Amino acid sequence: MSHHHAHRHAPKIEPPSHATDFDLIIVGGGLTGSALAVSLADTSLRIALVDARAPSRPQGWPAQWDNRVYAISPGSADLLAHIGCWPHLTPDRLQRVEQMVVSGDAGGVINFSAFDIGTEELAWIVESSEMACELWTSVSRQRNVTCFCPAEPRSLQVNADQALLSLTSGQTLRGKLIVGADGRDSWVRTQMGLSSQHDPYNELGVVANFRTELPHFGTAYQWFRADGVLAYLPLAGGATQDQGKMISMVWSAPEAFANELLNLSAEDLAYRVANAGENKLGRLALMAPAVGFPLKLVRVPQVVAPRVALIGDAAHGIHPLTGHGVNLGFQDVRVLADVIRTARPVDDLGDVRLLSRYQRARREEVVVLQSMTDAMRKLFASKAPGLSPLRNLGLSFTDKLTPIKSMLIRYALER
Repeated sequence: MSHHHAHRHAPKIEPPSHATDFDLIIVGGGLTGSALAVSLADTSLRIALVDARAPSRPQGWPAQWDNRVYAISPGSADLLAHIGCWPHLTPDRLQRVEQMVVSGDAGGVINFSAFDIGTEELAWIVESSEMACELWTSVSRQRNVTCFCPAEPRSLQVNADQALLSLTSGQTLRGKLIVGADGRDSWVRTQMGLSSQHDPYNELGVVANFRTELPHFGTAYQWFRADGVLAYLPLAGGATQDQGKMISMVWSAPEAFANELLNLSAEDLAYRVANAGENKLGRLALMAPAVGFPLKLVRVPQVVAPRVALIGDAAHGIHPLTGHGVNLGFQDVRVLADVIRTARPVDDLGDVRLLSRYQRARREEVVVLQSMTDAMRKLFASKAPGLSPLRNLGLSFTDKLTPIKSMLIRYALER
C-alpha cells in the first residue's frame, strides 16, 4: 500500500453524520443476507450489514419450537457447511427427511425416498431461527463486517462511481455494490425501480407445530386436497420421549378457509389437521397457536442494475409449496459470492456487466422452479370435473417412472 493511499484512509474524527466507506452494503440480515456476509468472511472486502432487528429464538426456547421451518436441500446444507455454520446448529434440532409421500385427492400417491436415489437424505428440516441465530453469531464475530442494527434505510442514490445509502439515523454509507436481501416486499427493489409482478394467491399458509401419537420416521407428507395443500414436515423433537413425535404443519389454503382454521380451538384444529392427513400419525396435540401468512408469487424480471443486486425473496418470492424458497436464496448467495470473489482487483463490484453473470447463472433455475411449483399448484387447485382422476393417474404414473421421478428429486435436491 503506497504512503499516499495509507494516508488517505487514516481515521478522521468526524461527526456521526459522515459517510462511511464500504465495498459491499447488504440491506437485510435475514438468512440470505447474513449467509452472503459469512460467505465473504475470508476476503478483504469491507462489508456493511443493515437490518431493523437481530434474529431471536422463539419465546420459551428451547422447549418451544419455531413454527417457521425450512426444508434445507443437501446443496444448501453444503453451502452452510462450507461457510462454517452447519456444524454449529444444535444437532437434536435437525431432522433428516428420508422419504416424502405426496398424495392426490383421489388416491394417487408418489413416494420419494432418499434410498432410491442413493443419498442419505432428501432434505433437512431446520427451524428458521436456528439458522438465523447461528448465521448472525458468525456475522457479529466477523472482522470485515460492520453491523448497522437496529437501522432503517431512508434513501438510496446510485451514481457513476458509488452508491450512497442514507439511514434514518442520519448516517450515510457509501459502497461499490448494494445487495438487496430485504425480502419479498424489498425496499431496495422499489427504490431502484426494478419491476416486480405480484401474483397473490389469495391464500394463507397456516403454520403450526404438533406432537404426534405415532413416530414420523423421518417421513414428510404432502396432500393435494380440494381445500388446499397440506404438508407435515418431520421435526427432530429434541427430548427423548418426543423423539420422532413432532411435526411442523403447513396448510396452504384459500383465505376464507385458512381464517376458519386459525379461529378453531386447539383441540378442533388438531382434529381437523389429523383428519385431513388421513390420521397418518395418530392423534395430534397443538404445541403453540397457529399463525397465518399471506402467500404470493413475486416475479422479478431484472435482479441486477448498476451497483445493485437482489438475492433471496427480494429476487423471487415463491409459493412455499415445498419450503424451497430458502434453497433458491442460498443458491443466489453461492453464485453471487462466487462472482464477487472471482472479480479482479481492477474490477468494479458494482459494474452491471459483472453482476449480469450472477443474473444469467440464476435465471433459468428460478424460472423452472417457480413454474414447476406454480403448475403443480394450478393442476391440483383446478376444479374442472374429470380432472381429479386424471391428476391422480398422473401421480401414480409418475411413481412408476423411476427415471423421471429421480430427475424430479435430484432437481429438488441439488438446488
